[in-house]
Amino acid sequence: MNKEAVVIGYSGHSYVILDILLNNGYKIIGYCEKEPKAKNPYSLNYLGPENDSEVLKILKNHSAFIAIGDNKIRESIFSRLMQEKVKCPALIHSQSIISKQVLICEGTVIMPGVIINSQSKIGKAVICNSSAIIEHECHVGDYAHIAPGAVLAGNVSIGNNSFIGANSVIKPGIKVGANVIVGAGSVVVKDISDGLTVYGNPARVRQ
Repeated sequence: MNKEAVVIGYSGHSYVILDILLNNGYKIIGYCEKEPKAKNPYSLNYLGPENDSEVLKILKNHSAFIAIGDNKIRESIFSRLMQEKVKCPALIHSQSIISKQVLICEGTVIMPGVIINSQSKIGKAVICNSSAIIEHECHVGDYAHIAPGAVLAGNVSIGNNSFIGANSVIKPGIKVGANVIVGAGSVVVKDISDGLTVYGNPARVRQ
């Protein structure tokens, strides 16, 4: 099957996504940004902003992949593309390990080295970054970002739009609310309410 893709966003995060797309046999039609990028390491065609009416016509005929790390921006773009009936399939690196009993929703990207174990659910437009571990029966909400090396032990719940920092550990059964930031290297041993920023070992609320 001929697979053609458009990447939305073209900077550091997109380079990993482009590698996965190319390894998965996609032809890259071009990229969307507000303006053309001076740095173009993959020699991609510039299509224009993703909300331009002519660009939307192109997007509707291809698969779109949102290569933007900011959760809120990614949510906004994804929601618009869904309204326009643009296909945003999940993208999974071949060197990840994912149980067949895992649900991965559209728009999500699984980076190399990620492990996701049985009965877990990964929401819409989530980033599971390199070498993250998501143990059994975890639930990761929409538009969350699990950073490189983070570990979610069993039965962990992560709310929508939350960011779990690199090499942090969320202990079993913990519930992390929506719009939470967990700092890199933190160890979370208690539930975290919506909208808080925590870091440290053990993680504590910070202003």
